[in-house]
Amino acid sequence: MTQKPDQCLGEWIDREALAEAMIPLIGQLYRNNNVVTSIYGRGLINRSVIAILKAHRFARHRQTDEAELSVHETYQTLKTMSELNLGAASIDLGKLVGKFKEQAGGRSLEQFVRDELADITDKRNVSGARKGTDVVLYGFGRIGRLLARILIAKTGGGDGLRLRAIVVRKGADNDLAKRASLLRRDSVHGPFDGTIVVDEESNTITANGSLIQVIYSNDPASVDYTQYGIDNALLVDNTGKWRDAEGLGQHLKCPGVSRVVLTAPGKGELKNIVHGINHQDISADDKIISAASCTTNAIVPVLKAINDQYGIVNGHVETVHSYTNDQNLIDNFHKGSRRGRSAALNMVITETGAATAAAKALPVLKGKLTGNAIRVPTPNVSMAILNLNLEKATSREEVNEYLRQVAMHSELHKQIDFVNSQEVVSTDFVGSRHAGVVDAEATICSDNRVVLYVWYDNEFGYSCQVVRVMEDMAGVNPPAFPR
Repeated sequence: MTQKPDQCLGEWIDREALAEAMIPLIGQLYRNNNVVTSIYGRGLINRSVIAILKAHRFARHRQTDEAELSVHETYQTLKTMSELNLGAASIDLGKLVGKFKEQAGGRSLEQFVRDELADITDKRNVSGARKGTDVVLYGFGRIGRLLARILIAKTGGGDGLRLRAIVVRKGADNDLAKRASLLRRDSVHGPFDGTIVVDEESNTITANGSLIQVIYSNDPASVDYTQYGIDNALLVDNTGKWRDAEGLGQHLKCPGVSRVVLTAPGKGELKNIVHGINHQDISADDKIISAASCTTNAIVPVLKAINDQYGIVNGHVETVHSYTNDQNLIDNFHKGSRRGRSAALNMVITETGAATAAAKALPVLKGKLTGNAIRVPTPNVSMAILNLNLEKATSREEVNEYLRQVAMHSELHKQIDFVNSQEVVSTDFVGSRHAGVVDAEATICSDNRVVLYVWYDNEFGYSCQVVRVMEDMAGVNPPAFPR
């Protein structure tokens, strides 16, 4: 039935009003209850009316019937949740409404929500005490600043990870102002979403209410963090200078630091953690762990999904990777092969350890993969091409549908995203919070051989994976619903 213009506009205005009414409920649940809401992985906190409606529209591609998620239903779900005095949790409204349609069993939406969230009902922390985990960022480059943005945005009521300090080498007399400016403005990821205040006298940056001490030091073992009120902190080393237990262990000599996370592949016996794959291996005794590399995080979840369903005999991983800060803008000396040539002008063949590193997170892949990399003249977003020989034959349609279901319903839904469009290009994935995004239109399949194309924001998507590892290491990762 063809809609009339006034009817179409009227329905849109109605949906806008409901989305607008959702915003205070989303905010109150977040700040007062530490409840993080999303729609099929699309976060709703601090989002606009249009962004919320776009999340509902996006859900259409996550449902088998192609029906758009109803704002009426999600609003009623939120309203019910706001009345339950909930404890900390991560709740996917899209999945909750979807489960209601499939498993309501005659119950009303309100009763279904109450039953589903019974485990966290009346569990709100009403003491007012903020017992969050202190976080120190050692290094403030591309990953450090994005981690800061994510941590600040996730501060909520202060019960989770709390960014307390950054440690850098002083580069100039106006160093603090420059650091704040780099946090405030980003050529790839856009402006900081919030307010930033610099206090030169106390050497602090206040971002959206988070007071961040800026500490200048050239020695990782010489800082006394307790003098800044920081205790039992989780320190994240973003420098990449030290990648083994001995080097990173210098941080543990500092008063106030109890654990260390490395944002690069670890060497020696360090655990390399890819969240969603082997984060269960993090134990209370672990003082230092690695969050692996951006490419390892992008490929391992997809490789696991394929191996679980079809079995991987062997394969090759080719990474088409945006240039990074260790390359030269113009031709100049570089200790690495080919990396001395201009990053902005050339495609540069280089090595990647991701194929080998994948086996550290997923031992079943040991000896099965080779890998190489091509650095290309783009500042962010990369692609991994997985050329795999499988134990079982499949078809393009079958493997794409399987990966769509994995992205929607499996425990890897935060790691794997799925896109089915002939028009997407690399910049469409800037800001993706997933470790990797399967491009269904590019999939090639012939009998037991499959070629998969996986996009990934090698900066932001990886940083989100690092934060997930941090939350697990700190023990502040709340339960997820629906189960």
